[in-house]
Amino acid sequence: MAGASPLVQLFAALLAVAATATTTAALTDDVLALVVFKTGVADPLGRLAAWTEDDDRPCSWPGVGCDARTGRVTSLSLSAASLSSRLPRALLRLDALLSLSLPGNNLSGPVLPNLLAALPRLRSLDLSSNRLAAPIPAELFAQCRSIRTLSLAHNELSGYIPPAVASCSSLVFLNLSSNRLAGPIPDGLWSLPSLRSLDLSGNELSGSVPGGFPRSSSLRAVDLSRNLLAGEIPAEVGEAALLKSLDFGHNLFTGGLPESLRGLSGLRFLGVGGNALAGELPAWIGDMWALERLDLSGNRFSGVIPDSIAKCKNLVEADLGWNALTGELPWWVFGLALQRVSVAGNKLYGLVKVPVNAAPALRVLDLSSNTFSGGIPPQITTFAGLQYLNLSSNSFSGQLPSGIGGMRLLEVVDVSANHLNGSVPPEIGGAVALRVLRMGRNSLTGHIPSQIGNCSSLVAFDLSHNNITGSIPVTIGNLASLQVVDLSKNKLNGTLPMELSNLPSLHIFDVSHNFLSGDVPDSRFFDNIPETFLSDNSGLCSSRKNNSCNSVMPKPIVLNPNSSSNPLSQATPTAPSNMHHKKIILSVSTLIAIAGGATIIMGVIIISVLNRRARAATSRSAPDTAISDDYLSQSLENDTSSGKLVMFGKGSPEFSADGHALLNKDCELGRGGFGAVYKTMLRDGESVAIKKLTVSSLVKSKDDFERQVKLLSKARHHNVVTLRGFYWTSSLQLLIYDYLPGGNLHKHLHECTEENLLSWMERFDIIIGVARGLKYLHQRGVIHYNLKSTNVLLDGNGEPRLGDYGLANLLPMLDRYVLSSKIQSALGYMAPEFACKTVKITEKCDVYGFGVLLLEVLMGRRPVEYLEDDVVVLCDLVRSALEEGRLEDCMDPRLCGEFPMEEALPIIKLGLVCTSQVPSNRPDMVEVVNILELVRNPQDCPEIELV
Repeated sequence: MAGASPLVQLFAALLAVAATATTTAALTDDVLALVVFKTGVADPLGRLAAWTEDDDRPCSWPGVGCDARTGRVTSLSLSAASLSSRLPRALLRLDALLSLSLPGNNLSGPVLPNLLAALPRLRSLDLSSNRLAAPIPAELFAQCRSIRTLSLAHNELSGYIPPAVASCSSLVFLNLSSNRLAGPIPDGLWSLPSLRSLDLSGNELSGSVPGGFPRSSSLRAVDLSRNLLAGEIPAEVGEAALLKSLDFGHNLFTGGLPESLRGLSGLRFLGVGGNALAGELPAWIGDMWALERLDLSGNRFSGVIPDSIAKCKNLVEADLGWNALTGELPWWVFGLALQRVSVAGNKLYGLVKVPVNAAPALRVLDLSSNTFSGGIPPQITTFAGLQYLNLSSNSFSGQLPSGIGGMRLLEVVDVSANHLNGSVPPEIGGAVALRVLRMGRNSLTGHIPSQIGNCSSLVAFDLSHNNITGSIPVTIGNLASLQVVDLSKNKLNGTLPMELSNLPSLHIFDVSHNFLSGDVPDSRFFDNIPETFLSDNSGLCSSRKNNSCNSVMPKPIVLNPNSSSNPLSQATPTAPSNMHHKKIILSVSTLIAIAGGATIIMGVIIISVLNRRARAATSRSAPDTAISDDYLSQSLENDTSSGKLVMFGKGSPEFSADGHALLNKDCELGRGGFGAVYKTMLRDGESVAIKKLTVSSLVKSKDDFERQVKLLSKARHHNVVTLRGFYWTSSLQLLIYDYLPGGNLHKHLHECTEENLLSWMERFDIIIGVARGLKYLHQRGVIHYNLKSTNVLLDGNGEPRLGDYGLANLLPMLDRYVLSSKIQSALGYMAPEFACKTVKITEKCDVYGFGVLLLEVLMGRRPVEYLEDDVVVLCDLVRSALEEGRLEDCMDPRLCGEFPMEEALPIIKLGLVCTSQVPSNRPDMVEVVNILELVRNPQDCPEIELV
């Protein structure tokens, strides 16, 4: 300022002093704001310990960044610091902030409505993975100003997405995923000039996707997956030519793939799995030559898989599973550099042709649930990087290639439910990374190789339903990680190795239906093993049953070869040697009674034979048109007019008791809305459950009854109880089901002890199993109608199976008698639309019941509980707890926190969505299963295998 007048110099000096004073005051405000922030939050890790009001400048504090010139606080970054409190209002005083990042903490409460307005320079805001709740305030986006990056993902936000977000013209990145946001997607989002990435996945958004994708769009990534969006995928979505990733998966979309997608030559990921898309797969998919990941699974696509997909040379993942695709396996599955391939659950057929030196990068191969035949290609064993191989539920024959033993990275092998024969190759011991080996439901013979003990990582081992002989190798006792073993329904003999007692993680060990003998190993697991895991091994002994092998067993009654007058003799174990041939003297009256009884028996046999011949003659003269050739029928009682017993498929239709004994009170298993259930046994020794319908006066005609029962009998699924047959008279109707020894789910949830408490994994397995069973029924047009925990039965392995399905179809109408008198046992599970005078039964009624059941499994509480002065409804209880951020109150306290939060939270949310008051807001069971499987195996997690 040389040459300036003294007055000008004085004025400049005053301005400098004023500026210094202003800056100092601002710095003081920043320090005070951060100190107030610190005092308002819980800091268990001590991340804020160095923040002290004694400092004039906070720029050296952890997590704090400053402007080098002014010293003002421009960034605050405290990631995963375990901070907890409501979102502190002290943040509003940091008006120079450019970046605010507080992800992965426990901050709660609502988002501050004036947050963006109070921080006018803020360009980046990340509050993801906290516990923020309540609707997003509309005022938040009223003054967007400079905001470019905004993430509120993985919180508990609810309500609609404020339409004002479409006015934030500077937005580049917007992530509102994994909340409870509902309603439509706001119009105008696609027109934001700077928007490159939009993630609204994992919410409850509904309605159709708005159109209006402009050619000038800057969008690179759009993720709308895991919502309740419906309608067709917008026809012009392909106009956004810069898209690299597009995920519309796991919604309710219908129609086909819009042809505009073929113009996305730079698209790397296309995900539309888990919808209801239909039609043939278009050949133009190959025009998207940059594709790296393609997910078309869980839809209704039909026709053959186009060869043109081979033009996508960069493709590393392709999931076409669970559609209705036909034809042979395309050659490009093994011809490209694919790492993960699934075509499971289709109608593909023929031989699997694998060229030599193919698929060097393949890590996951899932061909399950098709109709492939022939031998398993030995070339598969040359895939050095293969980790997951699933060939289950096909028609493969021959032997398991021995070369599998040389696959050092192989972790999962599932070849169950095929027609394999031969023995388990001893070379299997070379697969040292093997965690899961499933070979059940084949025709395998030979012994279990002792080399199985070399598979030190093995967790699950299934050889059930084969013809395996020999003993159980002691080397299995070396497998310290083993949790599940199923060797049931084989021909194993010998004893259970004592080394099994050393297995610390054993959870299931099923050797039922074999020829094993000897003592059960002495360990905590075997002391509490369910009887069903050991059943049908007559020589096995257990201290639990007080029948140790060392005890004296009673001798059977035998014929006395040294007696001509006395027909029976019984050896007594304590009898002296000189008494071994002692005769038993029978009185004359006893002999007369025996002879008379024999005469009566012979008479009954002769009469029965004559009756049967007469019936056969009658049947030849008057053919029975009510039963098809694949049925077996026989009267329950001697009177030919009493009724008809029909058994579906093969098996003996005879029972070990007469028709009256079948309904003995002592054999009753339980009662439900449609009748009582009894246990009895077939002549071949197999137990069955018989349901006596108590709505006889409402049952349809005999023809309609048989037609409906025949439809239900075709249900064949791992999670559905098999209907074996029925018995009909005008006044008595019986349904015959498989008997499941594990009891019903209600008892396991509400009548269990601490020792028998269901674990988190068991509960998750039950939820997924019930969902899969319900999805299967719905896909075949069967509505369960009476879903509740007492109608979910557990087999010997703890697997859930749905019972009492479709019984409403046996009735001519759902009148008030049925609703009020018979189905009230399902109170709490019944959808609210049942209150209407005109009740329309749809699959959405089952979805509501499933949602209630899901919450019941998680919380361990009944759907409705009556207290002294209050009624507690489970759905309302969970919803309130979740809205208030009390996630721990949504889980069974007996689990003591032994559950992963990242799994529990989305499942709770799913239960609440399923119990929506509006039927159209509930997902279908295909969507439910997809969500549950995604929770268990997140596809966006690179280390999770594609299943």
